[in-house]
Amino acid sequence: MSEWQNWAGNQQTRSIEVVAPRDEAELSAVVVAAAEAGRKVRPIGAGHSFTAIGSPVDVQVSLDRLSGIVRADSTTGLVTVRGGTRLKVLNRALEALGLSMTNLGDIEEQSISGAISTGTHGTGARFGGLATQVRGLRLLLADGSVITCSASENPEAFDLARVGLGALGIIVEVTLQTEPLFALNAREGNGELADVMNAFEEHASGTDHFEFYWFPHTTRVLTKHNTRLPLPETPLAPVGRARGWFDDELLSNTAFGATVGLGLRVPGLVKPLARFAASALSPREFTDISYRVFTSQRKVRFVESEYAVPRAVGMEVLAELQRAVEASSWNISFPVEVRVAGADDIPLSTGFERENVYIAIHTAPSSPWRVPYFEAFERIAGEVGGRPHWGKMHTLSAADLAERYPRFGDFVALRDKLDLSRTFGNPHLEQILGS
Repeated sequence: MSEWQNWAGNQQTRSIEVVAPRDEAELSAVVVAAAEAGRKVRPIGAGHSFTAIGSPVDVQVSLDRLSGIVRADSTTGLVTVRGGTRLKVLNRALEALGLSMTNLGDIEEQSISGAISTGTHGTGARFGGLATQVRGLRLLLADGSVITCSASENPEAFDLARVGLGALGIIVEVTLQTEPLFALNAREGNGELADVMNAFEEHASGTDHFEFYWFPHTTRVLTKHNTRLPLPETPLAPVGRARGWFDDELLSNTAFGATVGLGLRVPGLVKPLARFAASALSPREFTDISYRVFTSQRKVRFVESEYAVPRAVGMEVLAELQRAVEASSWNISFPVEVRVAGADDIPLSTGFERENVYIAIHTAPSSPWRVPYFEAFERIAGEVGGRPHWGKMHTLSAADLAERYPRFGDFVALRDKLDLSRTFGNPHLEQILGS
């Protein structure tokens, strides 16, 4: 028997069976055997969710060996990949084919199946989450059978399984709509929180991919404006090795990790350290292949809560969060991340039928301020109908979520149809979907 924990270390499970099937046939046999024995099966990719969505009860299926591109058509941009393919592997394989994902989140460690199943997204007012790039799925069901889903084949399953939480079946293959390889010109700079908030709509609408980071206990922000540029005609000008090491390795990881640890030991240092961190990163501009700009390494462990709130009230929510931090005795070392994304038609996507501002808060896993900070943020976001990221920490129940997702009942009904015995269940899914 084995033990498992997620990347952050806040979800742990003992005495489980871990299997890593080599192909679809082996995976089917594992699921059938478990179902016949009344055991539960949970698939896992990289374990980058902070919730217990991937936590196994009896059997955990690692998708790591179900990796790689199955087929690619550079003419149409349609690329089919196995469900366990890590985004960092996929990005480089696509580059070799002259292709790019349309948008990405800020890390590339996740598996493609985990990323779409939990609603992973990037930023950009005209762009939806990764699941909006899905054009087809092969889904292994609780009875061991596999169905192919697309807009024209098993459309109901396709509609709902694009963000399926791993509750409907195990994603064996994903067909993605990619586009010709492109570059991003990145402009990063410092600013005042009030100025950026007042001009948020201008930034969000006037830039392909805009985001900013507010440093709690200060009024300072780091802004990121990324503009799409065609290749090969765009000359690349990536961050120099020395500057990249200083900014991305030393400041963003090594020094930041040290300041977080110091702040936990000596809380009184958090606020002056926050002021230092807010001023340490200097403006920079560079141009590189898109995935190298979209994503970065995150070596400092943290836990995170993120809510999608209606775009029209996004800055009001952030202002309320700022007031809550200023009125509290909390010591928050991690910046607050603010992004924007377009609406989509995926029933359990946070972007279902509305444009959102995404606000993400973080603390060290052992932070004594995590609970009150996260609770306050959840209350503030909840007052405007905020929808939590499925892979990030929240306390909402199925009843709460049913009020925030118009087609929540359709998803539950399909789950009853495909997995009535809850072979793919766990306690977290009972919390968010009902028992």
